[in-house]
Amino acid sequence: MYIIVSNSNKVTGQCNVRYELIATFDLLSVDEQTLTTEKSNASSLIEFVLLGFSDVPHLQWILFGIFLLMYLTILMCNSTIMLITRIDPALQTPMYFFLSNFSFVEICYVTVTIPRMLMDLCTLKGNISIFACAAQMCFILMLGGTECLLLTAMAYDRYVAICNPLHYSLVMSHRICTQLVAACWISVIPVVIGQTYQIFSLPFCGSNRINHFICDIPPVLKLACGDTFVNEIAVYIVAMVFVMVPFVLILVSYCKIIFSILKLSSAKGRAKAFSTCSSHLTVVVLFYGTAGITYLQPKPTQSERIGKLLSLFYTILIPTLNPIIYTLRNKDIMMALRKLLSKLLA
Repeated sequence: MYIIVSNSNKVTGQCNVRYELIATFDLLSVDEQTLTTEKSNASSLIEFVLLGFSDVPHLQWILFGIFLLMYLTILMCNSTIMLITRIDPALQTPMYFFLSNFSFVEICYVTVTIPRMLMDLCTLKGNISIFACAAQMCFILMLGGTECLLLTAMAYDRYVAICNPLHYSLVMSHRICTQLVAACWISVIPVVIGQTYQIFSLPFCGSNRINHFICDIPPVLKLACGDTFVNEIAVYIVAMVFVMVPFVLILVSYCKIIFSILKLSSAKGRAKAFSTCSSHLTVVVLFYGTAGITYLQPKPTQSERIGKLLSLFYTILIPTLNPIIYTLRNKDIMMALRKLLSKLLA
């Protein structure tokens, strides 16, 4: 736009004022157009693309075979644990009641993640709708939080059994065990739904590619527009409540358990007490270690490759190892398995 300015100082001043106003209005209109474009881009985003393992396409079928084998192993082993803890009278105790519920949660947990990964490896397409991505994140967080609380309940069961054996049957009655399991589920659900809603209420603009194989919090937050500081603080708070607090309670329980075991005069009694706790403690260290690093480390230090590797640990590898750890290191379960096999083969 050109403005003809007179030589008169007065007119010149008026024209300069007019020019500044026009320039200001032009800038405002450009800003409004930019905001409108960003909003339309954010609202038009209807799906994400999970990149998964697209950086190693030559390993596609190898990874598919490994993950499928792990998935079938998890389903078979955990289903066997659930079966024998129901039918064997010797395993009708609080310890195996919690283990059976933990196995059920493990089956649900891997079913939310692995079938989707297998499908993406087959099709080499990671397209996932925003609703499906939100649902997957919600179930991953809900089942993961429930596992954390169940592991805490299992540690409390071992604490009562070793440190207060005379009152064990009273403190850990079937009614109380059922209430503990129900509390593990109920306390997690509203928090997880609220956090998932908060994350997916953010505007997503620009790239829709998630450099991950699941819809996890850190990679999804990287695609959000604007300031995500409040969301990151919320993630830390939830992680502290459902990861760090239970982990500290488990450590306190095991410190008291170890002191009580060391006081036992019988070496055989100490070995038996340690054997009943070692499997659970191994699972706790593996699960809490990887989950804590993923959700509690500062965002700027997060590496996408390290995040993928850690996620593989707590979504696939650890669920595969859990039933093996519990069965191979537990004489009662091994005896129940032998009884079941002898009945099936007879």
